[in-house]
Amino acid sequence: MNSSVLKNLIREVPDFPKPGVLFYDITTLLKDPQGFRTLIDALYDHYHRRPVDAVAGIEARGFIFGPALAYRLGAGFVPIRKPNKLPAEKARETYQLEYGEDALEIHKDAVRKGQRVLICDDLLATGGTAAAAARLVQKLGGDVIGCGFAIELTFLKGREKLKGLDVFSLLQYDK
Repeated sequence: MNSSVLKNLIREVPDFPKPGVLFYDITTLLKDPQGFRTLIDALYDHYHRRPVDAVAGIEARGFIFGPALAYRLGAGFVPIRKPNKLPAEKARETYQLEYGEDALEIHKDAVRKGQRVLICDDLLATGGTAAAAARLVQKLGGDVIGCGFAIELTFLKGREKLKGLDVFSLLQYDK
């Protein structure tokens, strides 16, 4: 299944969540067994030659791809969550949004020093969320071996915030 077939499985929703934004809805790809399998297999194919101890999935859609990829890689899964969702002691990383600020959290015992962690999410846009997730893993002593995404909005230049990391996206959109 090539990338144009996968792109056809993604629903484009204009003016969501606000006017002028074109939202790429992956739920239509997820419900297609071959499409979902192809996506996970492509991420696996890119990273399986590297040792991965854990896959860190960013809330919320990283919770869909992350565990499936972790299973394929024989790695553990670590959730990176929005604030106030984790019950134990946690580390927090704040990052800038277009109009304000947000934060991510991870349990302080989720990553051990020297552990090799792959960050996984559905979409790379401006890179702020993924960069904050990488800083969280590094704050705990983990080694971020890469960042894998289903979709990349290349025109937003999110890769620039992830310099030095192996960034892989299966599908790219130029506008």
